[in-house]
Amino acid sequence: MARFTRVFAVPKPRVDFLRGMRFRLMVSFVIFFTILLVVIGLVFHKTLQLETERDVRDALDEEWFEAKGYLKIEKQRPVWVADETDPEDNFIVSRLKHIYLITDANGNALQYDDTYESIGLDSLDDIRRVLALPGPETRIRWSRDGTPYLVKAGKILDEDSRQPYFLAIGRSLAPARKTVSDFTRNYFYILPAMIALSGLLGWVLAGRAIQPVNSVAQAAQTITGSNLSLQIPLRGAGDELDRLIESFNKMTARLNQSFEQIRRFSTDVSHELRTPLTAIRGQLEVALFTAETPDQYREAMLNALEDVEKLSSIVRALLLLSQAESGQLVLQKSPLDLAVLARDVVDQFQIPAEEKDVLLTADLDGPAVISADHTQIERLLSNLLSNAIKYTPRGGSVRVRIGPGDGPGWAQIVVEDTGVGIPAENLPHIFDRFYRVRNAQTESVTGLGLGLSFVAWIVEVHGGRIDVASTEGEGTRFTVLLPAEPSPVAAPETQAVA
Repeated sequence: MARFTRVFAVPKPRVDFLRGMRFRLMVSFVIFFTILLVVIGLVFHKTLQLETERDVRDALDEEWFEAKGYLKIEKQRPVWVADETDPEDNFIVSRLKHIYLITDANGNALQYDDTYESIGLDSLDDIRRVLALPGPETRIRWSRDGTPYLVKAGKILDEDSRQPYFLAIGRSLAPARKTVSDFTRNYFYILPAMIALSGLLGWVLAGRAIQPVNSVAQAAQTITGSNLSLQIPLRGAGDELDRLIESFNKMTARLNQSFEQIRRFSTDVSHELRTPLTAIRGQLEVALFTAETPDQYREAMLNALEDVEKLSSIVRALLLLSQAESGQLVLQKSPLDLAVLARDVVDQFQIPAEEKDVLLTADLDGPAVISADHTQIERLLSNLLSNAIKYTPRGGSVRVRIGPGDGPGWAQIVVEDTGVGIPAENLPHIFDRFYRVRNAQTESVTGLGLGLSFVAWIVEVHGGRIDVASTEGEGTRFTVLLPAEPSPVAAPETQAVA
């Protein structure tokens, strides 16, 4: 048995260059790449600065220990102990005496070189502060011309008197900082060229990225109202664009289906309106040209009025559905017992059911109270019963059941018949506006295909759901679930209305 459940819940425009997606992607790429390059440059600048100064500091530490090995204080005078015949010792001592200062504890300078003098000899307070420290101190000082020097200062002891003396040696930071400065300058000199190159690369990549979008747009422009069945082929990449194409194809399929429904509706409406209009015209012509007695005129007018009433019914149905779907139809909700309503509606349909030799029964399993619009729920039940009787052949049966739903808080309406059934491929469309199942069994049944559209709308606005189960040649069952309310009405006995 097939089942279906419905749950409600131009010409190519000119694109401004600066607003184009390709331009914006390129600008975004350039901005990102520029920020990335600047951050990389600053990180490299800081890293290189720290590394070069650390190398100078390590070299200065090494010289400090060498100085303490070659320098001795004898008779309150500094003496550099080195083998004069050893060129390496002489080189080391000359290097150590390149930037240095030796004083006693009272700040009297004993030895220093011109470079250290340009830095500025240490004051007595600084000397005493350094001598009081447990270890040597390293700091940066600047010469008169602005050259930075890394200076390490500490104390050495007279081997005889154990008196402290102040020793400071230094190394220039200018070469290291020049290296950093040259790197930074060269890096930021070539940065504009790298940004320009990134812009060119971004333009190319953006063009390649949006090229499939342009292809899809061109393909979409070939789709018009007359060829909505055309589909844009998938690229096979499985990416977001393929999903967009798939969604677009589904949308055009739905639009094509809607256009087909409208075409069918136009045909059906033309047929349905033409039939009563033709009959009305015929009756009036008969009355005009052939009627001779008042009874003949009266009969022609009565027949014409019957056809006018059919025509009015069609127009009213279309107007009512249009108002319902546009939200102009306001519901007047109040407590409603489905069992009472179903008994009245079934009584109304007994005569048409008997005329068709169809057995119509109702099983009312106690009260089922809901908050609903009485008129609309009555229309829902009437449409379902009307369809069930129309599509049930002679000798068949139609049964209405009212009772609680499968879960708490729901009331249930079930209308089932032993009619011709609905093919499985038609089930998803039976609630569509103007949709009618067309086959040999239903060809003789008249209608516009609006009844189930009303049913779907009524169920939706009442917060319910509708389920359809059908087997071709055996019958159809519609199950409507609506939110229930506690009812103070005493439960009547289960009864069958025949």
